[in-house]
Amino acid sequence: MDNGDYFGRTAGNNLPSMASTAAGTPQRPGTPSESVGRGPFGDGFESQASHRSSGPNGNPFISPSVSRPASSFDSASGIGRFDGGQRYFHSRRVRKGEVEKPWTKQADPKEKWVTILPLIGILIGLGISGFLVWDGIRSVVKHNYCLVLEENWDNGFNEKVWLKEVQVNGFGNNEFEQTTGGDQNVFIENGNLMIKAIPQDDALMQKNYKIDLLKDGTCTSKSPAACIAYTNITTGNSSIVPPVLSGRINTKPGAAIKYGRVEVTAKLPAGDWLWPAIWMMPRDDAYGPWPASGEIDLMESRGNNYTYPQGGNNIMSSALHWGPNPGNDGWWRTNVKRQSLHTTYADGFNTFGIEWSQKYLFTYVNSRLLQVLYVNFDEPMWGRGNFPILDNKGARINDIWSHTGRAQTPFDQPFFLILNVGVGGTNGWFEDNVNGKPWLDSSPNARKDFWQAKDRWFPTWTQPQMEVSKVMMWQQCDGNEDL
Repeated sequence: MDNGDYFGRTAGNNLPSMASTAAGTPQRPGTPSESVGRGPFGDGFESQASHRSSGPNGNPFISPSVSRPASSFDSASGIGRFDGGQRYFHSRRVRKGEVEKPWTKQADPKEKWVTILPLIGILIGLGISGFLVWDGIRSVVKHNYCLVLEENWDNGFNEKVWLKEVQVNGFGNNEFEQTTGGDQNVFIENGNLMIKAIPQDDALMQKNYKIDLLKDGTCTSKSPAACIAYTNITTGNSSIVPPVLSGRINTKPGAAIKYGRVEVTAKLPAGDWLWPAIWMMPRDDAYGPWPASGEIDLMESRGNNYTYPQGGNNIMSSALHWGPNPGNDGWWRTNVKRQSLHTTYADGFNTFGIEWSQKYLFTYVNSRLLQVLYVNFDEPMWGRGNFPILDNKGARINDIWSHTGRAQTPFDQPFFLILNVGVGGTNGWFEDNVNGKPWLDSSPNARKDFWQAKDRWFPTWTQPQMEVSKVMMWQQCDGNEDL
């Protein structure tokens, strides 16, 4: 069959209809044998070749001509039209007018609540959130601040502002370091202040030796226990001098604030049993010895890595210490931890800050929006502590703060800033029997046990210093700082 013949017939040539072919009407002599079937374009025809192959070896997918609905053929000739009046395909499964249009039907009156109720919930939530934000802003009084200290170490270590503390007793935590006044533990490097811990000379552990800071006049304490230490190997006494040298500095000579803000930008150390801290102590013990006059911890951390169960250098904590005596310290009521975000505080510099007023005190990391500890002085600290009537010796515990009439007492006095890197200790900061801790807090040989495990902890001291790039202190100066 040539193209002219095929398309000539599709244009309306006198070809036999489906019905006449099915009925057996004789074909005209000289014309090809054809039957109406499914053509190459679904047009109701099939070629001579395809008709000839419709036998046993033919195309099994050809629809019988009798299965074609009559409506698909031209009403006059029975042939599908391809001329100017061609009719495009449309489905016969869904008849015109039978398609459902649910959007034209009338909605159930109850359906409107599917939209209204969620909107009401959203509006109520927004209203509550707005109120909480407003109440928070209202409760935080805006203050004017006057700059007290801006330290970036451009002029070296300023002894008029900073004091290097020199002691051997590990302060109140029985830490294992001796803090020195030289340049080996506190120094300026690359424009930043370094407070670095290093091991003590091993020779001082192997022979009778005495450190007497009172005798050489360098001790910054008047207590013999804070200034004298021994290594004794002849009497069976296992005491040794502090096994580590480190640094501790404070601003007591030149900068203290009563209400205001403090920011310290620092990179923390990395190494097992290191204990970095940024904190504040009262310039005068107005209400008695620690913790009666208070303590403010902006940041405390541990040099151990993130696997340490209590939290290593990926965790920092802030706390207030306050109470009538060491046995009744209310710090656990005002203590909060914060984890670093996808890193550690030893991997880069972070700004540790505090904002403190008559009505509130909060600490933060990098932004005032990232608060760590928040204390609202909306009730007297004495009542908040819920202290017992008697101490562990049966002595009566008296209210030492409420006579001031200020709810924030003892945090109503000038405080100065302290920066240090401690090591070890026996006050529980490092929990016994955790992560291979090589000493027990209750052991009289704690220092010696720690030193004898040097081969285990010293290799971890990959970064045994706290690096401080900047210190800022502001005093509240709006006329209310004397309240």
